[in-house]
Amino acid sequence: MITITIEEENILNQIKSYMEDKIDVSILKEDLGIYEHDLNDLLKSLESKGLVYYNGSIVELKEVDREINTVDSKEDVIIAELNQKEKASFEIIKSLADSKGFVSRYEIEGNLLYGDLKLSDFRMYHILLSLENKELIEAISRKNGDYYKIL
Repeated sequence: MITITIEEENILNQIKSYMEDKIDVSILKEDLGIYEHDLNDLLKSLESKGLVYYNGSIVELKEVDREINTVDSKEDVIIAELNQKEKASFEIIKSLADSKGFVSRYEIEGNLLYGDLKLSDFRMYHILLSLENKELIEAISRKNGDYYKIL
């Protein structure tokens, strides 16, 4: 799922309304009535999410098979993405757990940092704390090291 803001959705819908493959950014700017630097930032954001090609003066719509979710603000985008990352992280933790539900802290950290998700240190610890606060996992110290237990 791709999460975008309402402003990004408005731009995306405007691009879809044109019958051309490639659209000049100046046309978008005039039709939407927004400042060039704001439009540039929004188009770069859409490009980073894989929805458009953008080279500074021309924008082109990409074909996307994934679901697009629209939220009110950038903060809501971050929250939605974090929730998706939390779910993916919890699935990874469950797959690493032994039969008793224990997983080494270092094994979790390694998989979250260097595995498919490639989380930053800050995001990884934030997700682990969030999962603990939601009582999905629990930090446990054992004789042979630090572990998390799936609850």
